[in-house]
Amino acid sequence: MSSNKEQRSAVFVGLFALVTILILYSSSSAEVFRHGPLQGHSRQPVNLKQWSITDGYVPILGNKMLPSRCHQCVIVTSSSHLLGTKLGPQIERAECTIRMNDAPTTGYSADVGNKTTFRVVAHSSVYRVLMRPQEFLNRTPETVFIFWGPPDKMQKPWGSLVGTIQKAGLAFPNLEAYAVSPGRMRQFDDLFRGETGKDREKSHSWLSTGWFTMVIAVELCDQVHVYGMVPPDYCRRQRSRLQNMPYHYYEPRGPDECVTYIQNEHSHRGNHHRFITEKRVFSSWAHLYGITFSHPSWT
Repeated sequence: MSSNKEQRSAVFVGLFALVTILILYSSSSAEVFRHGPLQGHSRQPVNLKQWSITDGYVPILGNKMLPSRCHQCVIVTSSSHLLGTKLGPQIERAECTIRMNDAPTTGYSADVGNKTTFRVVAHSSVYRVLMRPQEFLNRTPETVFIFWGPPDKMQKPWGSLVGTIQKAGLAFPNLEAYAVSPGRMRQFDDLFRGETGKDREKSHSWLSTGWFTMVIAVELCDQVHVYGMVPPDYCRRQRSRLQNMPYHYYEPRGPDECVTYIQNEHSHRGNHHRFITEKRVFSSWAHLYGITFSHPSWT
């Protein structure tokens, strides 16, 4: 019996390794989503520090304005690279801590900490956050939520996600939540086009929550330190690595990180995140906005 289990396990590992190799190999010859500034135009870099916070974020509950600003912020990504790092105490000492979507801290606080000053949440993750109030609403009641999404999903007057969040506010009166304004959503698209030379819609691209979070952090923080984000060339350098590195630290059986990045970067059918391209942009912003990266380091 144990012999059969071992054989099945060996077959599974072999198939995973083969699929990973094929995907990584094919990526070297596939047409790349090429990132670069707009050709034929001289462009001054957009100064994100000059974006108006007042115009960019609309209060969903009450009439407060998004609090600003923090001198030093950390972004805690959802990457499995954080597992085993024991960074929790270090993250707890940060002035402001920013997390994304429904990344939990319960059970992982030794590595990722628990303090959450801001949580940036995509429209597709709203229900996953609100359906776990003990984890996301009660555990860190001081958290400020920033929800982003297409205006037709966030702002329409009936059945909207904004309405759902407002109903949650009745049960949790201390909930502080904001939505990215339609005008700021257009600015995010314009920023992507200016930095990459690609129109987001025409190139079938979705901006990731990481993109929104990085820009918001630059707006709100004088210095930004990012934990767990891999550099843009990481997956190319790790081509021979066969170990499964889950995309999320809280989903050990989830998709492999590099496979996810490469599939999204090279696909031209449907809409996809351009994770590697976004990381190239972040790299170009590092010196301009005082952004540093660790676990892994980008130097």
